[in-house]
Amino acid sequence: MKKLVLGTIAAAMVATSGLAAEYTLKFSHVVSPNTPKGKAADFFEKRLEELSGGRIDVQVYPSSQLYKDNAVLKALRLNSVQMAAPSFSKFTKIVPQLQIFDLPFLFRDTQHLHNVQDSEVGQELKDMVTAKGIIALDFWDNGFKQLSSSSKALIAPNDAEGQKFRIMSSKVLEAQFKAVNANPQMMPFSEVYSGLQQGVIDGQENTISNIYTKKFHEVQTDLTITNHGYLGYLVVMSKKFYNSLPADLQANVKQAMKDATAKEREYAQELNDSQFAKIKEYAEKTGKLNIHTLSAEQVQAWRDAVSKIYPEFYDNKVVGKDLIEKTIATK
Repeated sequence: MKKLVLGTIAAAMVATSGLAAEYTLKFSHVVSPNTPKGKAADFFEKRLEELSGGRIDVQVYPSSQLYKDNAVLKALRLNSVQMAAPSFSKFTKIVPQLQIFDLPFLFRDTQHLHNVQDSEVGQELKDMVTAKGIIALDFWDNGFKQLSSSSKALIAPNDAEGQKFRIMSSKVLEAQFKAVNANPQMMPFSEVYSGLQQGVIDGQENTISNIYTKKFHEVQTDLTITNHGYLGYLVVMSKKFYNSLPADLQANVKQAMKDATAKEREYAQELNDSQFAKIKEYAEKTGKLNIHTLSAEQVQAWRDAVSKIYPEFYDNKVVGKDLIEKTIATK
């Protein structure tokens, strides 16, 4: 229905201006339109059409209507689709350095994270992806990860000892849990709820939005607000499409993306706050979930326990010492 309405509006614009769009940009993503990524994609559509004076017709396809994330990078290379925003994990085979975002307690807070993404570290990472034949435009937030368990409250690092935690496929996450003598278990995201419910795993790590929407908090007894790791997306564009644009339209794309990124960060924070409020409400009403907020000293104890894994990823073919040190040094 949205496409029909937008199409009618676009047609009306063309009729009044007498000009048809010179370029069509299909933006494929896998989430629903009411998520931070979905809302930011729609914002980008309006902003770029406005900046380009209608010369670029942006068409957003949410909810895997065109491609799932595991197929979209190939589609971008073929210019079958012009834009996408997959999670970092979809890029780590071609650019393993993006695993830097998995390193626990590397980012002091949201402001530090954004400062890093907007710094030369962020640009270096984007350049590595662009060198692989896909234009990397910007980073979008999902959010910081928290820890949960039904075995024991996770207050000190030794509370994790012997517990089985679900992880996605990542050498960094494997090392992170081994550093606190826990047992990392690779498991598809779709199986986490039943794994927690049945006790196949004791706990998991995820963003508030993932915990809330998948109801993980309803099958766990303890949730600890650690903000220890980060999940995000990289917005990318077909190189063939980008190179086909004249310089003024390339500038429009960059400006629209800058504006959309600022909006996406706002949307992500708003969603995180509202969904955390709902988890707290559930905890208060049912008495089935204990929520723990760590003191600065307790956070430091976790940081000390897991940051010892950083040297394992100093190799430039994995993450690189230089990138890690630059990230820590970013103000």
